[in-house]
Amino acid sequence: MKLLQICHRIPYPPLDGGNIAMLNLASSLQLAGCEIHMFALNTAKHHVDPMSLPTFFNSDFHFSSEEIDTKLSIPGMIKNFFTDGSYNVDRFYSKAVEEKLIKILSANNFDVVQLETLFTAPYIDVIRKFSKGKIVLRAHNSEHIIWERLSKLASSPLKKWYLAFLAGRLKKYELAVLDRVDAIVPITKIDSAVFKYSGYNGPMLTIPLGINMNHYPLQESGSELSLFHLGSMDWLPNQEAIRWFLFSVWPAIHKKFPALKLHLAGRGFPSELLALNLAGVKMEGKVDDANNFMEGKQIMIVPLLSGSGMRVKIIQGLALGKTIISTSIGAEGIDVKDGLNILIADSPAAFLEKIEMCLSNPERCLSIGLNGRKFVAENYSNQIIGKKLCAFYEQLCFEKVAEEA
Repeated sequence: MKLLQICHRIPYPPLDGGNIAMLNLASSLQLAGCEIHMFALNTAKHHVDPMSLPTFFNSDFHFSSEEIDTKLSIPGMIKNFFTDGSYNVDRFYSKAVEEKLIKILSANNFDVVQLETLFTAPYIDVIRKFSKGKIVLRAHNSEHIIWERLSKLASSPLKKWYLAFLAGRLKKYELAVLDRVDAIVPITKIDSAVFKYSGYNGPMLTIPLGINMNHYPLQESGSELSLFHLGSMDWLPNQEAIRWFLFSVWPAIHKKFPALKLHLAGRGFPSELLALNLAGVKMEGKVDDANNFMEGKQIMIVPLLSGSGMRVKIIQGLALGKTIISTSIGAEGIDVKDGLNILIADSPAAFLEKIEMCLSNPERCLSIGLNGRKFVAENYSNQIIGKKLCAFYEQLCFEKVAEEA
């Protein structure tokens, strides 16, 4: 099985959910015996020097990339009003990327071309022209759902209108893409249900994030049960989540537990958040090693109010034995159970209640974390996921695939 994986950015370093999801899936398929060729758009926003990548990118993934500038621009936004396209997606097309892709497709006979996220869909036509391989959309989430949720939560009428406009364009584009691919591989069952509800009835297999448990040794909880959040802060749902937690949730928590510390880390922190000087809150900014950052901290908060797909950081935290307190939206797509291997809180009062329980009953708090680690080990192994997806691709290419139940 020879597979081309097209990534909307270079999946390195593996510090955020998107990079981890792409890199781990490539590793899973390679472990299952697939020959992986990885082609990545090297965006200005997430630029990586290809020469700095670990050697396994070339030895295991036959890696190649092409530069592209996907930055937002006022002229581009204005121009989009007079076209039918989605500005969110159109920014990821360039002639240089297309020409590089044509060379790769012309030099290889791929069985499958796997599109990582909707943002690589602008190249479907050229893939059809230069390859006989099956085109599969690896849907990290349902993109238009994210923007619909953001628009509903926006306080400014103008921002609410513009986000709704973007969501509408994105939905139209996303639904059209469903009819142009040969199969879909969503990360969560919730997104699978969204695609089915939207009318998709082709081959589909839900494949969650896979991880190597050897990379996630059980960590000690430390002498105190501090809170932490780790996530890419250049992603709008994370910005919204942290603003809500800091201004609507944290004041009551700090008042009741003044010694409790909250550590916030992740790349791309907006300057106004970094400038905050809130009692008990430590802004760590970008960290080079997620595991090292989480060492000694037991309670992970995931206060997402919007978004879609699977939160990779929750899977990582569970694998390390952390106790996760998340909103229902944050835990979407992960078959966890409130009170057993995770704690769900959808309001400021609920967050306070769950945190108070953890601090007053540390044994139960730690037990929930250990249950989460066991859950991940049993359900998210790289080897299991790779074999399952490889078998699906073999059926897709050489047999008729039944619709996922």
